[in-house]
Amino acid sequence: MRSVRRCSRTGCANPAVATLTYAYADSTAVVGPLATYSEPHSYDLCEEHALRLTAPRGWEVVRHQGEFAAPEPTVDDLTALAEAVREAGRADVVPKVPDVPLGTHRRGHLRVLPDPHED
Repeated sequence: MRSVRRCSRTGCANPAVATLTYAYADSTAVVGPLATYSEPHSYDLCEEHALRLTAPRGWEVVRHQGEFAAPEPTVDDLTALAEAVREAGRADVVPKVPDVPLGTHRRGHLRVLPDPHED
């Protein structure tokens, strides 16, 4: 299931509705609709920050015309949520216990091995 992406601006917890990318060769900042996936060199912005963005002197800002809409949940998101709830509610699911060699004890994801010098 997709989690809500937040604005990249420090201290802003609003949901992202736009994506900011830079075209350094053209000295251009591009603010468009929210990208499908979060990219490493782009920034997610809330509507307020997307509309107020300014660029350094000599740079141009190309901004999406129209309203920025929050992404709607897709059928895949709803199906994944329903499957997770259904799986969690199954009473007949028995957790599989991994095989542990004799002489060892498990604690969560760690294993305690006996001291080889003790008899």
